[in-house]
Formats: sequence, structure tokens, C-alpha cells
Amino acid sequence: MTRRPVLLNLLAWLFLAAACGPGLPAASNPSGAESPAIDAVPDRTLVVAVRNEPSTIAAVAPAGGGAASAFNVRPFNAYLELIDERGQPRPYLAEGLPELNTESWQVFPDGRMETRYQLKSNLSWHDGAPLDAADFVFAWRVYSVPELGVASTLPVSLMEGLSAPDSRSLVIRWRRLYPNAGVLPIGPVQPGLPALPRHLLEARFNEAQWDAFANHPFWTREFVGLGPYRLEQWEPGSYLEGVAFSGHVLGRPRIGRYRVQFIGDSNTALANLRAGAVQMAADNALGFQQWNELKREWAPGNAGNMLRSAGSWRAIWPQFRAEYANPSSILDLRVRKALAHSTDRQGINETIWDGEGVMLDSGIAVPGADSFPVIDGAVIKYPYDLPSAERLMNEASYLKGSDGLLVHPTLGRFVGELKSTSGGDAETERSVLANGWRRAGFEMQEAPVSATESRDPQARSIFQTMFVSTANLFEINLIISFTTQQIARPETRWLGDNRGGWSNVAFDRLADAFNETLEANERMQQRIRMARILSEELPAIPLYLSFSPIPFISALRGPVQVSLATTGGVSWNLYEWEMR
Repeated sequence: MTRRPVLLNLLAWLFLAAACGPGLPAASNPSGAESPAIDAVPDRTLVVAVRNEPSTIAAVAPAGGGAASAFNVRPFNAYLELIDERGQPRPYLAEGLPELNTESWQVFPDGRMETRYQLKSNLSWHDGAPLDAADFVFAWRVYSVPELGVASTLPVSLMEGLSAPDSRSLVIRWRRLYPNAGVLPIGPVQPGLPALPRHLLEARFNEAQWDAFANHPFWTREFVGLGPYRLEQWEPGSYLEGVAFSGHVLGRPRIGRYRVQFIGDSNTALANLRAGAVQMAADNALGFQQWNELKREWAPGNAGNMLRSAGSWRAIWPQFRAEYANPSSILDLRVRKALAHSTDRQGINETIWDGEGVMLDSGIAVPGADSFPVIDGAVIKYPYDLPSAERLMNEASYLKGSDGLLVHPTLGRFVGELKSTSGGDAETERSVLANGWRRAGFEMQEAPVSATESRDPQARSIFQTMFVSTANLFEINLIISFTTQQIARPETRWLGDNRGGWSNVAFDRLADAFNETLEANERMQQRIRMARILSEELPAIPLYLSFSPIPFISALRGPVQVSLATTGGVSWNLYEWEMR
């Protein structure tokens, strides 16, 4: 017998097997059209380099153990809603999202509210167990335990109770009016109300041994979620890896495996990216200068793409606590305005961001937000203007001496301290700021914060003059960070986002009202008034949006630039990405 018929029969059998085998579910792209997958390689592994290993990959974890990265959290989790690259919410596990003044979102005469969700059918956890609406009710019970560290966060703190009338129906009762009740996430790693698997955790939760519950391996190597990838392996200090989940609500991901590689050294991350060992770098695995270097290197051959993710809002926080303020004249508004006028934002932009930074003037307006043009036009601006700075200091009884430094007749020379964290671009930033103020006549001493101090909330709060720090970018968090309630004090164990201790009754009232106002036009007026107060009083001098560079090779298709103001993240549509 010749070999040719055998070979032909074998080829025919292989063709028939391929034609009859299970197909890859089509996933829609943002435009709604199917993406061509002819050249896609579904069994490839996407390797993403990140700087720090997460403490958990759970979207919300007890005892403050949440991860700081959407690239660690997003692959393994799914939520009621999904925020796209334009900042628009889409139903995800839910069939639809609550709409005000409908049966899905009702407001009662006593000021309480109720929102309703209907889950999509046939949803399952990574271990195959069916998702039940009661899993959301159980999650709320967990998140509401004060000892587990989540109960005081939004939106959990405003939820009065949850119920599941049947396996697909979820009802949330709210203590008071809350305008964001229809879209629960308030940031890429603050996803609102993620479900938790009762079948795995309820028995341990009922024991009420909170330390043991918080340290359960479920939150790390035994995590079971609902996202596009199922955790398969976690090698501490090295990487974690997931495999595509066929039961994902929006279809099996087009890339078979997803690996997060922990690379703490940016030069090593860059070398791995160049060598092809990783296909994407995120979460500050690379510095901005390296990002620019790689951009120039890749440009001639279109070897890769460059994205930026706005991670935080960076500002200078003056000290408002009289017992710590030194010199005491930092409490004088004229002095703060003079410092604002002599803040060299352009120097920072050119030195750190190569002229591509997004510099800020307002305390709560973020470029890209719908409200930005209106708010930006209403706030007081402090452009770099040394004559205006000197005039303001003269009004505060400071005059320049023969050496060009500012001197007060009773307080003496203005000698300030500028503190900020060490490492990365912080040294350069601190130097640019201090030099700009010296040109204006301020004697400024640079004070780097050690790694130990940066983890000590008291050390971060009792600085003398000014502290350069970041704040949560997203509107509701940013507003709250200026309230009196958020001032760090001994009785709060120095926890609080109001770095400088500024307090303003009018602002507090507006913030409280804003968090309970449902009418859109009224909320806009509240935003404007709050932004105006911040620009008048200068509890913080805004600098810029802090970016995380995200380069990736051209063979990876699907990641897109997200809006600066969105609560979503670059990895929002991870299930649609392809490797070619």
C-alpha cells in the first residue's frame, strides 16, 4: 500500500476535526462590529510587567488588603457594570443599570432610596458554581463588618441593606440620597459591590474570626472570581497567571493566558520589553523618561504603541495646623498665593514630562470630565508670575534683602521646608519646585521622606511648611479629601486624606450637599462653588495629573487610550485583546 492515500485520509480527518470542533465565541469591540480573528493566536500568553506584587487580586478585600492595580484586579473579576474607555457605564453581570425615577431606582419621601438589578442568566464562578444574587447580599454582609476595614468606604457605607428576592434579582436599600447609586464604581480599583462566593466563604465568615477570615488563602492563591481569566498559579515574588475562562459573561477571552510579572526595577522591565519577554508594561513598571525613550525607539518601525493612564492628582499641601506650621506665615493666604504664583509648573512639565504633562489649576476639575470647561472658567488661576508673588509678600510685610531673600520685620527670613517622598521623579520635582521658589525670594529646604516615614501616617501629617503628595483622581474622592472629616488627627490614628489639615465650613456643607443631590444642574453649581473656594483659599496648590506609562508591542491588538476623567482603566476590555 502506498503512503499517499494514508496521508490524504489523515489530512481530511484533521480538516473535519477542526471544522466540527468547538468554536471561539465572538467578542464585540466598542464599535459593535466583530473584530477579524484570522491571524489571532488564542493559545498565546500575554505577559504584563508591573512594579509591585499585589497583596490580593480580589476587587475588594478585608482589612484594607485591596490591590492598587487594575491590571491585577480586572482579569479575575467581573461586576454589575463595566466602565468603558469613554467613561460610560455598560451592563456587565446585570442586564441593565438602575435609572432614576423608574422602578429600578426609586426615591422615597423620607430621603431613602432603592435600586434594583436583574442578573444575566447562566452566570458562573470560576469553579463552575452558579452565581446567585444572594452572593451579592453575602458580599455586603462581609464588607459591612467594621473590623474588616471596608465598612466606612463608598458606596458600602451608604447601603442600609440588600436582599435577593430570587436567584437573579438584587435589591439595594440606601440610607439616604446618593447620586452615584446607579453606577457603583468610583475608580478602576474601587468597583463598588463585587460579589463573593458564599459556597466558599460563608461558613468561615459565620465563625466571626476576623483575622483568620482576612488571611484566608481565598484572597490570594485560592481566589475564585467571575472575570475573563481564572487564576491558575501564583508564584510569590515572581508572577501570577490566569487561564482564559470559557464561562466569562462576555465570552472567552481571545488570548489563552494572562501573566502578571512582578519586576521592581524599571531598567529590567525595559530590557524584558525590548527582548520580547513581556508584551506590555503597566503600573509604573517604566518611568516616563524610559517611556519616551522607547517611544522614539519604536516609532520608525511601528514596533509598539504608547498609552498613558492617569493614576492620581498631584499637589502641594500647605500646613494649616498652627501647632506644626513653620514658618507661621504659611497660614497667611497672601503667602500661599505668592507661593502659587512662583510654582514653576512649566519647569516640572519640561523636566519630568518632556512637555507632555497635563498641568492643573483647579482643585477638583480634571481635564476630560464633562464639567471641566465650566469649572476651569470659574476658578482663580495662579500663573507663574514673580512680580505678583513679590507684591503679595510685600502686603504680608515681607521685603527682599540685599541677597534677594524675603525677610519679615518680626518673623525674620522666610525659611520653609518642602517634603516629598524619595525615589523616581520625586527628587527632580522637589528640586524644580524649590529652585523656583528661591528665585522668588523664598529660602526653601528640601526634605525627602524616607520609605519608613512614607508608611507612617503621622510622619506624613506633621510636616512644617509644605508636603508634595498625590490624591485620588476621581471626583467624589477628591472632594472628600478636602473636608474637615478627613483631617488626620491622633484620634483617627493619623489616618485621613486631608493632608494639610485645612477646614472650611462652607466647603464642608457643599460637599455634604453634593453627595446627596440628584439633580444634575444643581450638582454642577455645587461643583463650581467648591472649586471656587479651593482656588480662593488654596488648601492645596495643584500641579499635574500623575501618569502611569503603558507601552505594548504592536502584535498586541485591543488596548486603547482611556479618557483622563474616566473611572475605567486601560484593561477594561481585556477579553477582546488579541495577539497576532
